[in-house]
Amino acid sequence: MKLLSWNVNGARAGLDKGTLVSWMEASGADVICLQETKCHPGDVAHVSWPSDYGSVTFYAAEKKGYSGTAILSKHAPIEVRFGIGKPEHDAEGRVLTAEYKDFFLVNVYTPNAQDGLRRLEYRQLWDAEFLRFLQGLERSKPVVTCGDFNVAHQEIDLARPKDNVANPGFTPEERAGFTRFIEAGFVDTFRDFEKGPAHYSWWSYRGGARSRNVGWRIDYFLASAVLRPKLKRAWIEPEVLGSDHCPVGVEIDL
Repeated sequence: MKLLSWNVNGARAGLDKGTLVSWMEASGADVICLQETKCHPGDVAHVSWPSDYGSVTFYAAEKKGYSGTAILSKHAPIEVRFGIGKPEHDAEGRVLTAEYKDFFLVNVYTPNAQDGLRRLEYRQLWDAEFLRFLQGLERSKPVVTCGDFNVAHQEIDLARPKDNVANPGFTPEERAGFTRFIEAGFVDTFRDFEKGPAHYSWWSYRGGARSRNVGWRIDYFLASAVLRPKLKRAWIEPEVLGSDHCPVGVEIDL
């Protein structure tokens, strides 16, 4: 089963240009998860999605033009769930879960700590609550979770670690929050296959960062430990343009 995830930083621009649908058609993915869609279902009601994707679900933030997630699936899920069941976290459309026969797929757009780390305390609470949510699902069946986690976990996961220690996405608190997912048994699938540096999924629009590959790896596929033997490959697609992020993918024998 081929799964792809992409923070599109606004779905409507790519849809209007046709580039997003073209990428979907060429992807060969069984399921595609999008983050930061910045649109409501009505905004994309006119779109002719690739015919293979019979199940299309958008989860919008209450605030217009902000956050949001979507799952497009060739295989109809048993059920799609919105949020994590906590009103204080579910107003921003950040978590969308599709249940399949053998696993749960959880699409997440993790809150950013923001400039001045003004949302760091909330971010720490979010990480703890989201981990508990995943562990609750795991009591029923294995979990794959993907999306923009808004953190570079290790120094190898960004081009300039020393310059960014106190910056959003690379604070000790955020990194420790991600470590707890690993300690809980979730596998960083990309690092199971690639141990080397200079593999990134996000680049600033400033200073030609992308062309110079001065980036961060903040988009992940994590999988329950029981799924590790079923992992076939995991990868990043930096050649795909249209956002400040690029798609990431995993193939699992499911």
